[in-house]
Amino acid sequence: MGRRIAALILIGVLAPLARVSAEPPAGFESLFDGKTLNGFKVPAGDGGHWKVVDGVIDYDARSEAKDDKNLWTTRDFGDFVLRVDWRIKETPYVNPSVPIIKPDGTHKKGADGKEITTSVPDSDSGIFVRGGAKSQVNIWCWPIGSGEVYGYRMDEAMPTAVRAGVTPKLLADHDIGQWNTFEITMRGDRLTVVLNGQTVIENAQLPGVAARGPIAFQHHGEWKDGHWAGPPSLVQFKNVYVKELK
Repeated sequence: MGRRIAALILIGVLAPLARVSAEPPAGFESLFDGKTLNGFKVPAGDGGHWKVVDGVIDYDARSEAKDDKNLWTTRDFGDFVLRVDWRIKETPYVNPSVPIIKPDGTHKKGADGKEITTSVPDSDSGIFVRGGAKSQVNIWCWPIGSGEVYGYRMDEAMPTAVRAGVTPKLLADHDIGQWNTFEITMRGDRLTVVLNGQTVIENAQLPGVAARGPIAFQHHGEWKDGHWAGPPSLVQFKNVYVKELK
């Protein structure tokens, strides 16, 4: 019994170290060392809200930065494959206005011509690619699922095929609190998103997307007068790997 307890204690001590020192997949390099935010630009005046906790990047959605509150990489990327594990920690905010999103990216309406909405416990974040908020791969709790590109789907000036292309084909998210895995591929102006082994966005066109730019983990929401004024980005990230494509 004593040796069993000692073994369990040893596993508990070594497990975080093993996670930090894990080798990247073949052909990939790590963007996060599991210990520090080296390689990222912490927002000026953040106040310690973007931090590393138990080997993961942790955010409480309360950055004190005056301007941009997102966590950007220090490097720019052109064509790449990004693999990252993420999870939503909790959903204290109930979003009262979540629409029903149709396969073409538009919102379902009632007989009165108004959008049909529902209430959903919701937290919200995402991953910006090529330096722009418009090219954001979404992380949220909406029934349509994570992986959509909100900035393009909601842009009515975009062609119908573009708006449909950035709308998830299926809900592949795990339950709240559980870890998920994105594989995001950018090649030219084309985006593919695989979530938990299932392709939710395939070869979608992002017209006008920059040729190169940094990657960011998104801030969302505001704590105001003792409560959340919108869906907060109560998220964590780990195992952040990138492979640049030639």
